[in-house]
Parts: sequence; C-alpha cells; structure tokens
Amino acid sequence: MREQVCLTGMVLKASPVGEYDRRLVILTCERGKITAFARGARRPGNSLMACSGPFVFGKFMLYEGKESYTLASAEVTNYFREIAVDMEAACYGSYFLEFADYYGRENVEAVEILKLLYQSLRALLKESIPNRLVKPVFELKLMQLNGEYSEQPRGNISDSARYTWEYVLYSTIEKLYTFNVKAEVLREFERCVEDNKRRFVDKQFHSLDILGVLVDNIS
Repeated sequence: MREQVCLTGMVLKASPVGEYDRRLVILTCERGKITAFARGARRPGNSLMACSGPFVFGKFMLYEGKESYTLASAEVTNYFREIAVDMEAACYGSYFLEFADYYGRENVEAVEILKLLYQSLRALLKESIPNRLVKPVFELKLMQLNGEYSEQPRGNISDSARYTWEYVLYSTIEKLYTFNVKAEVLREFERCVEDNKRRFVDKQFHSLDILGVLVDNIS
C-alpha cells in the first residue's frame, strides 16, 4: 500500500470530475503547485466535501501517484468562510488565488508565496485597510517574490507613492498590511503596480474581469 504524504497548502482551484469527484489544484509549502483528486467529494455526506473547496488552508494527507495525488483527508486550519459570503472579498480573493496559480510551479517550494496568499486573504477581512489597497500590495509583493519587478516605479511619482512602493518591497510579509494611504496616493500606487504587471505578466485573469465589473458597479 502506498504511504501517505502530508503537505501544508491551500486549495487554489476545485473543479468537478466525473459524477462525484473533484480535481484540486493545491499550492503547497513543500512541493509547490500540485494536482490532487478528491474521490467522492461531491457525494452528499462525504468527508472530503468541506476540505476540497477553494480557499481551504491546512494540512493535506495525500497518496502520491505518477502525475497527480489522491486526497485521503485534511486537517483544516482555515476555511475562509467569511470571504465566501462577502461578494467583494470573494472576487478579490478569487483573483489572488488565480494570480498565485499563475506563478505556482511544481516541485518548487512555495513557503513565501503561500504565506503571502494567506496573509492577503486575512487582510481582506480587515476593516482598517481597503480591499483596493490589498490588491496592489499583493500583486507587487508576489511579483517581487518571483523576481519580476522593477526596483523603482517608472515615471514621475509623488514621494508618498514611492514610499508606499518601497515599503511593500522591503517589509516582511507579516507587516505588509499594517498601513493605509490617502485616496490619491492609492490611485497613483495602483497605476505604478499595474504598469509593472503589464510588463511582466502575460495573462488575462478571468477573475480580474469580474472584479472590474463589480468595482465599477460599486463606484
């Protein structure tokens, strides 16, 4: 019988397979991005149903196959249920998962990326920091972790926006979401990060399109 492996991670994607199964993409500390199948997870009452959805974070017990894993059980630390019931937070959170999936690699440790993702989702639940600020902070820090960023934003920008940029780059992940900025500084910081993203990220994010529609409707 195959031995189980225990990996700490977060479910980035969950899609139906067959009549009752789910195919999961999990970002793990130890082995980066992996694919796992949760057999029977869509069957009512199945023990894997609750732990095989997006945002679930914890320790996953899996059987390793040649090209994928089979989920046996999980010890869930956080379901992030508060995000799931908040439409705006869910849209931002889904984008964060998709962006992390874009950068995730198989067999490459993802400790820092996973830590950033976890802290960013927690930040979406803070009233002291707007979700609009959490987004560019997450984007810039994730690009930095993957070596895709410019040392300084391009063009002429205010000292406040430049300081915000530098704070994100040089702060630890634990201290990222401990500040706020004025509306005009946020808009400038957003533009700088978006400019950087256009230079280095070659992907159209579906969740970002949905988020754009939601933000426009709220504004």
